[in-house]
Amino acid sequence: MEKSVKRIVLLASGSGSNVENINTHFKENTGVSISCVLTNRKNAGVLDRCLRLGIPAIHFNKIAFKDTDTVLRFLRSLEPDLVVLAGFLWKIPEDIIAAFPNKIINIHPALLPKYGGKGMYGHHVHEAVKANNEKESGITIHYVNKNYDEGAIIHQAKTTILKTDTVERIAEKIHGLEFEHFPKVIEKLVFKNG
Repeated sequence: MEKSVKRIVLLASGSGSNVENINTHFKENTGVSISCVLTNRKNAGVLDRCLRLGIPAIHFNKIAFKDTDTVLRFLRSLEPDLVVLAGFLWKIPEDIIAAFPNKIINIHPALLPKYGGKGMYGHHVHEAVKANNEKESGITIHYVNKNYDEGAIIHQAKTTILKTDTVERIAEKIHGLEFEHFPKVIEKLVFKNG
């Protein structure tokens, strides 16, 4: 029997602004539920945000994630239709990827394949874009595979970068694209996966 409500699990490492934006997008949609938010940082701002928003959230450590199947078993118990990395910085173990084929997605703050790979996140990406005098940057939403930022691309959105743009201004532009596009792409995928 088909589940009537689509379940999303979010993984985040930071303040959780994307988590809140996704939650806001689906607030009125009774066909979608954010089952849980998982974070790898016990002091991550996303935990306070989830408390305020009434979203279940848990913290796990590296051993639970990489050396045992604790996180994998927990994810399986949630039966997610989609696992969304919303500012999550650890590489996903291969057993988790294998358990959820084409159901784990990530958002990257650049136009992949440019500025991807280990260590390329947040301000590191925007600093590289600025240093190389790029005329545009953007976001890439992609499936997660065993390599950082190399999974199949689902959606890209671009913005113009001006010579006068600071790293902070580039970050603002990219954040705006994330807020605009990420929830819509998640919505399309979660119903496609059903």
